[in-house]
Amino acid sequence: MIIGLVGKPNVGKSAFFRALTLAAAESGNFPFTTIDANSAIGYVKIKDPAQHFDKSSNPREGYVLGEYRFVPTEVIDVAGLVPGASEGKGLGNQFLNDLSQADALIHVIDLSGSTNEKGEPVDLNSYDPAEDIKFLEVELNQWYLNIIEKHWANIDKKIRMQDMKIEDALITVLSGLNIKERHIFQAISELKLDKTNISDNLKELASKLREISKPMVIAANKCDAILDNNLWEEKLNALKEQFPGYIIMPVIAEYEYNLKKAAEAEIISYIPGEKSFDIKDESKLNEAQINGLNKIKDTISLMPNGTGVQDCINSAMFDLLKMIAICPGGVKLEDKNGNTLPDCFLMPNGTTALDFAFRLHTDFGKNFVKAIDIKTGRMVGKDHPVNMGDIIEIKAGK
Repeated sequence: MIIGLVGKPNVGKSAFFRALTLAAAESGNFPFTTIDANSAIGYVKIKDPAQHFDKSSNPREGYVLGEYRFVPTEVIDVAGLVPGASEGKGLGNQFLNDLSQADALIHVIDLSGSTNEKGEPVDLNSYDPAEDIKFLEVELNQWYLNIIEKHWANIDKKIRMQDMKIEDALITVLSGLNIKERHIFQAISELKLDKTNISDNLKELASKLREISKPMVIAANKCDAILDNNLWEEKLNALKEQFPGYIIMPVIAEYEYNLKKAAEAEIISYIPGEKSFDIKDESKLNEAQINGLNKIKDTISLMPNGTGVQDCINSAMFDLLKMIAICPGGVKLEDKNGNTLPDCFLMPNGTTALDFAFRLHTDFGKNFVKAIDIKTGRMVGKDHPVNMGDIIEIKAGK
């Protein structure tokens, strides 16, 4: 799964990307700092399945901190978007092409209202961040509509003259947007479209396809700039009331980046997503550094989800995409090298034991005999649904 970071210039999108991945990304107080898409690995946070047996995993990919396991996923930070991108304004065409591969989006906005519609700095609270949510919907919807209309004559011919199913005709031109046939089927079902009315409802179809195929979390960034009198909370609640269909989270991306860098330097002990951390040795820090860390600690302790960065990617993966994390393993939990649960896979909710067997290896799926739920010790069949955090051993014949 690929998570795309979107938003207009200068809202802290690249800072969010750095905070999530610790990858180098240009940032600056001017539009279009990010020109080319940056791609790096971010991590979703789950309870370490090995904790069930009072052990700790040794991941081949990702890492473990305390009782949590961090599972890797790809994150892309694309060029900043401005109104008119679907018409090619700014870096619009490049942005939209980069975005097409994403399965879900995190839309980073400036909750402090200090960045205008062009991504230019303005006075604090002088710009309504709700406008950014609206404009991104408009641009993405228009992007989808442009592609559908460009190919509509051919699509319509296939539907009417060749008696092709609507979803089959549409997928021939929409697969490049990472739209699946199931997305199209869901959209036409919810809109009650058929051969007689679809051509009159292309705008509604484009909007619904965008909504389904590019689900979105809103990261309300720069909360630290409006802490006085809990203004961040007031503005966040106003957005939630205005956009009830979105998950909207308060975020301080710069704080998350600072904490991860401090943890990397072994200055603090910090688990991403937590609301506190410990300074390891204050004697190694100057007064300004100590005061800075204490300011961050005091602030994130008052926030509902710490800096908010970790919860954004977790929500994108688990709430929007409905993925679950599953580990292959036997009774001993260890591989031949003595590593405990070295692998962990993200798979769609509803995955069966047989699906998981095929994910591990085609031969395991073809020769599936049974599976064992290691946590419960139960033997299960191929249709058994696996759950978040399960440890599954696959038994296959020759």
